[in-house]
Amino acid sequence: MAKKKFYAVAVGRECGIFYDWATAEQQVKGFAGAKFKSFLNKTDAEKWLEDPVYRKKPSVPKKITRIDSDPGETTADITIYTDGGSINNPGPGGYGAVIVEAVGELELSGGYRLTTNNRMEMMAAIVALRWFETREESIHLYSDSSYLVNGIKKGWVKKWQLNGWKKSDGQDVLNIDLWQELIRLTANGNVSFQWVKGHAGNALNERCDRLAVESARKENLPVDLEYEKR
Repeated sequence: MAKKKFYAVAVGRECGIFYDWATAEQQVKGFAGAKFKSFLNKTDAEKWLEDPVYRKKPSVPKKITRIDSDPGETTADITIYTDGGSINNPGPGGYGAVIVEAVGELELSGGYRLTTNNRMEMMAAIVALRWFETREESIHLYSDSSYLVNGIKKGWVKKWQLNGWKKSDGQDVLNIDLWQELIRLTANGNVSFQWVKGHAGNALNERCDRLAVESARKENLPVDLEYEKR
C-alpha cells in the first residue's frame, strides 16, 4: 500500500496543506511561480510552510546531452524522466514520470486496465509535458523507449502525419491519438528527447519504473478508450 503524502502549497491559488494530489494540483497547475512540495508526514509539511525554501539535489546533473546531431551540450530548465509498461502486453498498464526543476521534484503516475507498453511509454511523456504546456522553459525528457524517442527525434511521426498516418509499408500507424498529442505538446520546440538504457542503475529511470509498475497493479483502473475501441 502506498504511503500517504501531505502536499504543502506555499504559493498557489489556495495555500496550505492538502491530503491528496488531485486537490493540491488544482492549486498549483498553471499558476505562475507556484511553490509546493510533498511530505510523508504533516509535521514536516507544516515546518516547510513556515520557511518554504527549495534545495536542489546535487545528484541531478545540470548539463544535459542532446540526442540530435549536435555533439555539444546544452542546459535545460527542466529535466523529466519517464517510463511505462503493461503486464503481459497488452494488459493492465501504468506510467510514471519524475519532474526535476530548480524548485524541487514532482512524481506523476497512473494506469489503465488494458493497454500496451508503447502507449504507456507515450502517456508518461504526455502527462509530464502537459504540466508545462502553459510555460516556456526548456525541457529535456529522458525515456528508455526507442519507439517514443525515435518517433520524435528521427522525424517518423511527421512523415506519418504527412502520409495520412500510414507507414512506408502502407500499414496503419498505431497510437495516432497519442502521437497527435505529442506533436501538440512539442510544437513550440522547447522540448528535447534522449534515450536512456532501462534497468541499468539510473536512479530516476528506475524510480519511474517503480511508479509505472505500482500503477499497473492497482485495482479498478480506468479504461484506455482509444485502445479498447480498436
